[in-house]
Formats: sequence, structure tokens, C-alpha cells
Amino acid sequence: MTGSPSFINGYLPALLGQAWLVVSSEFHSVVESRGLSVLEWRVLSVLEGNGPTSVSELALKTVSKQPTITRLLHRLEHQKQVERCPDNGGDRRLSRVRVTVTGKKLVQELNAEAARFETSVLAQLGEERSQMLKATLCTLIERYGPG
Repeated sequence: MTGSPSFINGYLPALLGQAWLVVSSEFHSVVESRGLSVLEWRVLSVLEGNGPTSVSELALKTVSKQPTITRLLHRLEHQKQVERCPDNGGDRRLSRVRVTVTGKKLVQELNAEAARFETSVLAQLGEERSQMLKATLCTLIERYGPG
């Protein structure tokens, strides 16, 4: 059946990509109206939720390339949204990034709006299907993610 023209219509990666696009587009316009790019919001959200984080982990969690994240962090540092801090592992060459008070205030407001948006999207599926969807996605990420 993989040779069928309709294969792509049910192909999991294609469905995940399409679902991401149609669900996220509406909220992304909210993020951009606040003067942030979607990637800046994702980075600030990861930092706000996880504390000091390495650049490589930020790249993984935001589905971005490391050089892109590095450039974005320079911009966010200049805007006083993030700051570098030493890695607790003792290696002085390594650093982590953390969100500043200014960045935290901005991202918490956006995250509250994101939570409301997510609730409205998932309400259409019902509680049981919503929980199953999220659990399934987490399982895929754990199974196929690095490390």
C-alpha cells in the first residue's frame, strides 16, 4: 500500500506536521502580536518551565538547529530576556541559559494565553481523547527522541 497515491494522506509524520500547522497557526499570530517570534516564545517557555538549560537542549526542545538557537539567544540577551549562567557540572567552558525576570513576565502572560487556547482546542476532543493524544505523543517522543 506504500505505493498508493493516498499513502501520504495517512502517513504519521505528514499528519503530525499538518496537525501542528493548523492547530498552532492561530496562537502563533498572538505571539507575533506581542513582538516575539514563535521560536523566541518557545525558547523563553522552555527556560521558564525548566530553569537553566543548555543550548543543545534548547535546540532539541524547540525543534531547531543549534546555530539558530545560538543567534536567537544573542538577540534575547541583548533585549535582557535571557542571561547566561555557569553550568553546575564544574566545566567552566559550558554555560546554561536562564530567563530573566523581564523575560519571565512576558512568557508567563503568553503561556497563560497558550493554555487557554490549548483548552479550547482539546475541548473538541473530550477529556479522554485529549489525555490519550498527549500520552501517545509523549510516548513517540520518548521512543524516537535522542538518548
